Amino acid sequence: METDKKDHAALRPKPLRLLPAIVIVILQWLIRFGLPGVVSADLATQIGIFGGLIGGVAIMIWWAFFSRAIWFERIGAIGLIILALFVTQQLNDESIRTANMGLMFIIFSIPVLSLAFVTWAVATRNLTTGIRRITMVITILLATGFWILLRTDGMDGSNHQDLAWRWSKTSEERLLAQSNDKLIPVSPDSAALAATAEWPGFRGSNRDGMVTGIKIATDWVKSPPAELWRRSVGPGCSSFAIHGTLLFTQEQRGEYEMVTCYNLNTGEPLWNHGDSARFWDSHAGAGPRSTPTLSNGRVYTMGGTGILNVLDERDGKLIWSRNAASDAKVKVLTWGFAGSPLVVGNLVIVSLSGKIAGYNIENGDPVWFGTDGGNSYSSPHQVTIAGIQQVLLMSQAGAISIEPESGKPLWNYDWQMTDRILQPTVIGEGDLLIVGETQAVRRIKVTLNQGTWSVKELWESDQIKANFNDFIIHKGFAYGFDGPSIACIDIKDGSRKWKGSPYRGFTILLADQDLILVLTEKGDLALVKATPDQFIELARIPAIKGKTWNHPAMVGDVVVVRNAMEMAAFRFPFVFVKTASR
Repeated sequence: METDKKDHAALRPKPLRLLPAIVIVILQWLIRFGLPGVVSADLATQIGIFGGLIGGVAIMIWWAFFSRAIWFERIGAIGLIILALFVTQQLNDESIRTANMGLMFIIFSIPVLSLAFVTWAVATRNLTTGIRRITMVITILLATGFWILLRTDGMDGSNHQDLAWRWSKTSEERLLAQSNDKLIPVSPDSAALAATAEWPGFRGSNRDGMVTGIKIATDWVKSPPAELWRRSVGPGCSSFAIHGTLLFTQEQRGEYEMVTCYNLNTGEPLWNHGDSARFWDSHAGAGPRSTPTLSNGRVYTMGGTGILNVLDERDGKLIWSRNAASDAKVKVLTWGFAGSPLVVGNLVIVSLSGKIAGYNIENGDPVWFGTDGGNSYSSPHQVTIAGIQQVLLMSQAGAISIEPESGKPLWNYDWQMTDRILQPTVIGEGDLLIVGETQAVRRIKVTLNQGTWSVKELWESDQIKANFNDFIIHKGFAYGFDGPSIACIDIKDGSRKWKGSPYRGFTILLADQDLILVLTEKGDLALVKATPDQFIELARIPAIKGKTWNHPAMVGDVVVVRNAMEMAAFRFPFVFVKTASR
């Protein structure tokens, strides 16, 4: 009898060794989701992603070799997990299936699955074998399969996904369902339109984000910015162009890519132009990426799929249109064509990936196509060096300068970098800051000597590593973003003077007041001192809701902001300064 009891005990499975799994999953979740409070947001994201995946592998190793589970359960669980992950990925919404270069589901589901699996192991450790196996199957299927019910409406700069139920309406669908826009034709002041546009396109007149001629109140508790209007807008990453009371932007409305014109003072729609085109990616969502450019009464726009339009700014009448991507024989980029058109003389110059092209502004005929420098989301940038007008483009190959009339290369600076986004920043004639996105920034000097161009690197600094946030230059210092945090560096040597709040936003320099107006990624407006001694935030207010990847625009005392869901205009109490705005 005693022998039978011993034999029965010998056949009974050993209890699961659970402590290692509990420790692993706690560490996994701390690393994956707890680091932002300890290290910088960008570093936390990178470590967290790898930590979450490594934790998942560690759980599988524990289960396979150290859990004491019977081999049938070990092999069966791992096999079912692999199968469930594979099948679920095929059934996921396209937004989840393609996000993070196709890795979002794995990145986010592994920590959830690990926690669910270890919780199951702890909760069922004393149950019968049959119940344990049934609940194991249910746990694995639920922990993976529930992702089928979700979609992502995009991510922010720290890879936080905006999850929603798969069947719920997007902001664009709600806009289309509710939209009863009545276009209100107006007769713009011909004298006002005869003047140069106050904010003619991407980042202002010189694409440098600088405004002069105004001083605004800095105490927003006593004198807060007054909201002029607020309205829904279709998705897109476009900013604004402003001429008089006309406000131009680009947005997506269903299957139509729109160029839209609104009244700056009221937000009322005036006219729109639509093309049957739709660009979408799982990071930024649907819609155009570039910003309209104004020149001599015309609106020049580049769509997300490569459609180049020229419209009459008074009524939106189409003057001419080209499929520039087809003309240049380039494929649509992963995140769409984002470069804003540049008008130089009788040409409109556009960037199509890393290929630059010039079109006759009168009839739309292609005049020249430049060489392909590789992927680029940057815009053509006009500068004058040694008295010679030229156009710069940042691309995968580095920086290239071309002669605008012919497209002939003048000089280039080799600095290989995938998917460049930012503009070159002009310090002085031939003196430039160029960015290696998340790696470093370099200052280069370009000179012309006896007909030969030369480029000299003055310094390289990793004290500021911008991503999709451009620099502004003021009184010997550069202000931009080091990852998510606004920062200041000395342009003499690239040394960092200070690092401030994690706005991860877009900036306008109010040069007459030594101030920076920041539109944060979360949609706040903040006012920061543009001085090198220390970071000082003077004021901050909520402006718009939701992830904001659109540059603000400012004319006089009015600033206009938008994202993929709404746009709004605010008026600042201000003191006028005589110099004209740029």
